[in-house]
Amino acid sequence: MTSQAVAVFWSVAVEALGLPPTTRAPEAWAFGDSPKMADELLAPVLAGIKTASAGARWEYESLNEAFPVPGQLSIVLDGAGAPACVVETTHVEHRSFSAVDEAHAYDEGEGDRTLASWREEHENFFTRFLPTIGRAFDPDMPLVLERFVVRYKPTRSP
Repeated sequence: MTSQAVAVFWSVAVEALGLPPTTRAPEAWAFGDSPKMADELLAPVLAGIKTASAGARWEYESLNEAFPVPGQLSIVLDGAGAPACVVETTHVEHRSFSAVDEAHAYDEGEGDRTLASWREEHENFFTRFLPTIGRAFDPDMPLVLERFVVRYKPTRSP
């Protein structure tokens, strides 16, 4: 998808959200590490089921990216790179992988929403992904836990 598509999406979102027309577009990103995963994780966001996420703190550091902060808007992309919704970060917490609790696992809205399922899926993901940034999975690895709400999603005509 082109940056033009994101710009058009953002201009419609700005109007729908009642923001000043000069509001700069936030970062646009997709969940996961593949187009398939982006779509799989986006669907429960759009359905209002997935309201939380967990990322490796090491990834933010390796990319020299700032951590999310409450009030921050983001454009979430689908697996094809098309803008799908705008989310607002409501809460950010730093915890180790092993300190993630049932409530956070449930709010991530994945699998059967249990902590056991969350740990298994996230360990698999981090085991696959972390070597790309020169790290390895560790149960005590630092995570950035984020909670968010969907602030805008386009209405689809039938």
